[in-house]
Amino acid sequence: MTDLSRMHGFASEALGLLDGRFFRPPLPDGYVARARLCQRLQAGLGGRLLLVNAPAGFGKSSLAIEFCESLPEHWRSLWLGLSQRDADPGRFLERLLEGLQQYCPALGGQAMGLLKMRQRHQPFAFEEWLDGLLDELALYLHADSPLLLVLDDYHLAQGAVLDRCLQFFLNHLPPGIVLMITSRQRPDWHLARLRLSRQLSEINEQDLRLTADEALAVIGHQPTGLRGQALDNLIQRSDGWVAGLRFWQLAASESGDDQALPQALHGGEGLIRDYLLEEVIDILPEDVQAFLFETACQERFCAELCDALRARHDSAAILRYLQAHQVFLVPLDEHGHWYRYHHLFSDLLRSRQASEPLAGLHLRACRWFERQGLLDEAVEQALRAGHLDVAADLVQSLSEEQLLAEQNVGMLLRWKMDLPDSLLISTPRLIVLYSWALGLACQLDAAEELAAHLSRFLPAPSATAQKSMLAQWLALSGVIARGRGDREKTLAYCTEALHSLPCKRYGQRLVCLSTLSNLAIADGDFWRARGWNREALELAQRVGNPLFEALAHYDRARVLHARGEIQRALDEVRQGLQRLQGLSAQRLYAVRARLSLYEGYLLVAQLQPVQGRARLRAGLSEARACRDISVLIGHCVIAALDGREGRFAEAFAELAEAERLMHIWDVPPIFYLAMITLVKCELWLAQGRTDLAESWLLRLGQTYGGDQPAAAPEFHPLLALHIELQQALLEQVLGRAAQAAERLRGLVERGQASGGQMLVVSAACQWIALLLGEGREQQAASLLPKALDAAQGGALQPFQKLLEEQPLWLREQLSSRANCSVQVELLARLPQPQPLSSGSGEALSGRELAVLELIALGCSNQQISERLFISLHTVKTHASHINSKLGVERRTQAVAKAQSLGLLV
Repeated sequence: MTDLSRMHGFASEALGLLDGRFFRPPLPDGYVARARLCQRLQAGLGGRLLLVNAPAGFGKSSLAIEFCESLPEHWRSLWLGLSQRDADPGRFLERLLEGLQQYCPALGGQAMGLLKMRQRHQPFAFEEWLDGLLDELALYLHADSPLLLVLDDYHLAQGAVLDRCLQFFLNHLPPGIVLMITSRQRPDWHLARLRLSRQLSEINEQDLRLTADEALAVIGHQPTGLRGQALDNLIQRSDGWVAGLRFWQLAASESGDDQALPQALHGGEGLIRDYLLEEVIDILPEDVQAFLFETACQERFCAELCDALRARHDSAAILRYLQAHQVFLVPLDEHGHWYRYHHLFSDLLRSRQASEPLAGLHLRACRWFERQGLLDEAVEQALRAGHLDVAADLVQSLSEEQLLAEQNVGMLLRWKMDLPDSLLISTPRLIVLYSWALGLACQLDAAEELAAHLSRFLPAPSATAQKSMLAQWLALSGVIARGRGDREKTLAYCTEALHSLPCKRYGQRLVCLSTLSNLAIADGDFWRARGWNREALELAQRVGNPLFEALAHYDRARVLHARGEIQRALDEVRQGLQRLQGLSAQRLYAVRARLSLYEGYLLVAQLQPVQGRARLRAGLSEARACRDISVLIGHCVIAALDGREGRFAEAFAELAEAERLMHIWDVPPIFYLAMITLVKCELWLAQGRTDLAESWLLRLGQTYGGDQPAAAPEFHPLLALHIELQQALLEQVLGRAAQAAERLRGLVERGQASGGQMLVVSAACQWIALLLGEGREQQAASLLPKALDAAQGGALQPFQKLLEEQPLWLREQLSSRANCSVQVELLARLPQPQPLSSGSGEALSGRELAVLELIALGCSNQQISERLFISLHTVKTHASHINSKLGVERRTQAVAKAQSLGLLV
């Protein structure tokens, strides 16, 4: 291109910007940049078509504006904002040609004349006209200054003739021009060939949904009165819809203060309602509007369910129409079978539904779900229809085996709120089901009270029925007794139930075996626990129930963990998760949550905290949804992790969330209080708050130790031993080293006697740290082989303190021993020795020098923490690094060495 023609092009572009017909609007105030999407569009500039296709309000036009503004310097852009008037192909092509003439003034003079002369009522050969124009356009386009042609809001002009014209235009597009379309409706073009040849780059609704970070950025300039769960709910209900959050912003700005902030988004109110009515619903055909209102009462739906609701057979076609026209339909699977409406769109539809027909719609849905074998959804629909008797009949068809396998008690307890007590005690079946649900939810008094109503149905019609009813009562009573910590009753009830239960009641048999295994762990009888596990797994495999097989693998992993065989326990957990892979990812299963949580727990035990934390968080999400108290494992382990990393505020917040859930779920304190308190004691000791730790450890020791100790809770069967480990640590902190050593010696011996290698390695490592703190290196070295042997199964976490505080000693000891897997793992985690610069002190950071100066003054770690405003954990880490860099092992040696090097005056 010559300099003259380039200047002419720039001048033309400037003139075009002044022409309102081709004006590209600016980005709206507060716009959040979508760099990730612009990068995808940028990669598509080598093709022919950039298609941005999504419902109203998802920011299609704003993205196109941002992309045009971010184009490389040699690119030009032409913006055509379309309206309904452009549905006339002739008028559209006139506008298109006028726009192209902004850059190519001599283009299409004759072609424009033909368009001006045409009569609307007469046929016009648009494709022939386009063919000539494209041949001429090819002469004006240059690879060094390509053109992006943007057709904004194409759905407003879309029609059969215009679709054909642009399909021809796209098929014969000359090099040097790329077409960009924004539309609420997918153009009726043949896109498969373009997609196959990588000539198409497409951005859809799923891509345009705001991420959590982007949503926070959108509302980030608002007052900060919305926090925590309320803020999470706001973002979740927005479904990534930028218009919804913008409307919330407007309402928030009008509120004037934090107290008046709107706490949620609702599609049936205010600006969102008006927008959806005007921009979406009112322009739809009447039959489609009727479909929306008839199906809005469903949380999810498919074509067959919609047909049953409406007593028609056209639902599949209407769903295809909604998809094609981007009417806030959210797919729930990869097969395009199940859908839901966008949360806010659903709000609007439901707010405008007539209340009277709803009961009939829900009852039809109930019958349809029942025919499909989807019992839980059938019950929900019956309750919504107000037919409590129908709901109760459906609940009775739920088998105990299904309930005990899934253990999603939250669902059953939610139904219980809607069913009157008279219905709950009307049949033995309902009594048994709900007694189990209450027992699994740890509502022990309520479970026992409800189960007592079984006596009203005795004697049963037959001896067989009576024996079965009594056996089920025994099994349930055993679980309740375990929850209350009554060892003798648990053993008696569960053992008798196993002798009495009919073979078909395999669910109750498996729960009894699991309960007995857990009790055996608490007793330290790991071989007996292993026997119960084996029997449970064999039974689960015989009946072919993957949920019970997974539960058996979970129980086996807990025994292996107690024995210190961490890697084998991980293998068991992963086998359990493998058995669940064929199950629906949409349904919630307590056993899957427990396995995920335990996998995280075991990864932490292997000193893999990052991976462990991720699995713990994943398990917590499903456990909360199932109302399963295994959430305690997740919150307690994460809190302990946070404490070891010096993040005490986060640790205590984690424990507070666990307590909050237990209160909401009405779980008796015996299930959770000791677990949470023990972690708090660990945190208090790390903070130097020995008074609190001492007070509570004394109470815990009195409850779970002594001559008549309470049984440990189900989710921490070795609680009593962990209390003793913390008591030994407290004694060490208080200067009672001899008492601490004696306690740790006893724990090591008990662990060796019972085969509990996890206890052995934990107590031994703590004992070694105590000995090294007293300068008794020889005794510590003699104890290390015992700890290493006990850790052969992969229990590395107990060595963490030695790794951080005694790296040189530990490296020396490990290097002098024969290679083994534990030795290799520990050596890999030790920091590499760092040479010290002679006499200059450059190897020590400023913060390390500050810590060293306070050490020289005789300050304790707690005093250093307070003076420098850093955590106790950080102080210990700095002290460890100082010793490593100076080549010493103790504080006094570090001070002497630093003085000799001139680092301290």
